Amino acid sequence: MSERGLIIRDLPVSERPRERMSAYGPEALSTAELLAIVLRVGSRGESAVRLAERLLSEFGGLAGIARARIPQLSELAGMGLAKAAQIKAAFELGKRLATAAEGQKPVVGNAAQAAALVMEDLRYRQQECLAGIFLDTRNQVICVRTLTVGTLSGSPAHPREVFREAIAQGSASMILCHNHPSGDPTPSQDDITLTTRLVKVGEIMGIPVVDHIIIGAGRYVSLKEAGKM
Repeated sequence: MSERGLIIRDLPVSERPRERMSAYGPEALSTAELLAIVLRVGSRGESAVRLAERLLSEFGGLAGIARARIPQLSELAGMGLAKAAQIKAAFELGKRLATAAEGQKPVVGNAAQAAALVMEDLRYRQQECLAGIFLDTRNQVICVRTLTVGTLSGSPAHPREVFREAIAQGSASMILCHNHPSGDPTPSQDDITLTTRLVKVGEIMGIPVVDHIIIGAGRYVSLKEAGKM
């Protein structure tokens, strides 16, 4: 056998994911087959499908792959930096599609709509990240930006980082969002203290912080709805 990595065309025609997708649609493919199309080439002695199966097994499914960083993915035998980057790029495209508006800027009128904008990004982060949803005078989303990246247990935030971005975007108001890597979105006292501080600065700056949403494992807590701000 050649020492090059097996590519999808090395498989029988009936087992090639690309041909199966063309004939039956992407819905007919397994998760491993879809990943194999992204990977394109396997490793020495194994097909792209088999490499995709190992990837899913090693990281505990798609959610684990989404949480993993590029260096972690690249360390798996047969992956390398190029394949890891391809996988992460595919996930990022999916996240951007999930939050894309059709023809107009999305409007955020409540906590559920705000949480939906950041859920698929923040819920898989292994570090606490503080993000801002910046709004215009009609509550239309100008942009969503990651403001700070912290550790497993905290994301230190200074008002200057938060409001520098708000000013740069010409925001009329903002919604803060951050994740709890534990998956439990229950606000801590530190979360409440930070929110109180940023709300006061927002009042001075004329850019109100209208909510602070904590993202967990598929659920969220709005500090505004919880009466914590």
